[in-house]
Amino acid sequence: MPQFSSSLHGVVLVLLAAVLWGTTGTANSFAPEGMPPFWVGALRLVMAGAFFVLLGSVLKGSATTRQAPLHWGRMLLCALCMVTYNLAFFAGLQTTGIGLGTAVAIGSSPVWAGLLQALMLRRWPGGLWWLGTTVGVIGGFVMTQGEGGDMSASATGLLLCLLAGLAYGAYAVISQPLIVQSGVTRVNAWVFFSAALIAVPIAALLGGMPHTNAQGWAVVVYLGVVATGVAYLLFSIGLRSISAATSVALSKFEPITAFVLAMVVVGERPGWLAWCGLALVLLGLWLVVHSEMRQNRQT
Repeated sequence: MPQFSSSLHGVVLVLLAAVLWGTTGTANSFAPEGMPPFWVGALRLVMAGAFFVLLGSVLKGSATTRQAPLHWGRMLLCALCMVTYNLAFFAGLQTTGIGLGTAVAIGSSPVWAGLLQALMLRRWPGGLWWLGTTVGVIGGFVMTQGEGGDMSASATGLLLCLLAGLAYGAYAVISQPLIVQSGVTRVNAWVFFSAALIAVPIAALLGGMPHTNAQGWAVVVYLGVVATGVAYLLFSIGLRSISAATSVALSKFEPITAFVLAMVVVGERPGWLAWCGLALVLLGLWLVVHSEMRQNRQT
C-alpha cells in the first residue's frame, strides 16, 4: 500500500508538470515577432538553470542526507538530450506547424522512452501500457486534425520533431537513476546549467543575436522559470516513484492543457473531431496510469 500511494503521488506530480508544459504554446504566442526560435529554446534553458541553481542554494542548508556523487558522463548526456529536445522541437515547429509538430514530438516520446527503458534497464512496459500509449498517440493526431492541423510537412521538420521526442524520452530514462541517487535539485541544476552553456552558442550561430523587448523577456522568464524550471522540478520528483516510460507517457496531458487554454484564452472553437481526439488521449492516459498502479500492486 505505501508503494501504491507513492506511485499515485508521482503520477499526480507528473500530470501537474504536464499542465505547466501545456501553457508553453499559449505563453509563446505573446512573444514579439522576430525572436528566433533557437533563442527561445536556449534562453528558457538559461532561466531554468538559474532557477535550479538558486533553489539549490536555498535548500543547501536544509539538506540532512548525504547524496551519492554525480555521474558526470550521464549528466553531460542528460544535458545534451535537453539541448537537442529544445532546439530540435522549436526548429521542427517552423516547418511542421505547432499542431502536427507537437503531436509528433510528444506522441513519439513515450514510444522512445518505452523502447529505451527496455534496452537500457531491461524493463519492458506491460501490454496495457503499450495499449494506452498507442491510444494516446492516435488521440493526439486526431486532436491535431480536429483543430484544423495540416498534415503536409517537410521531411526535415518531421525528423526534427521525432528527434525531439527521442531526446525527451532519453532524458527521462537516463536522468531517473541520477535523480534517485543524487537528488532532484542538484541533478537538475547541473543538467540545465550545462545545457544552457551548450545551447546559447548554438543559438547565436544559427539565429544571430536576439532582439527583444520587455514583453519578450517576460515571456522567456515565464517559459524558463515556470513552464520549464517548476515543471521539471515536479516531473523529477515524480520520477522517483514511477517508471521513466510512464512519466513520459503521462506528458500526453500537455496537449489537453493546450487544448483548454486555446479555447479559454485564445478563443478557438475546436470541432467534434478534436473532442474525439481529446477523449482518446484521456482514455490512453487512464490505461497508462492503471498499468502503472497494477504493476506496483504486484511488486
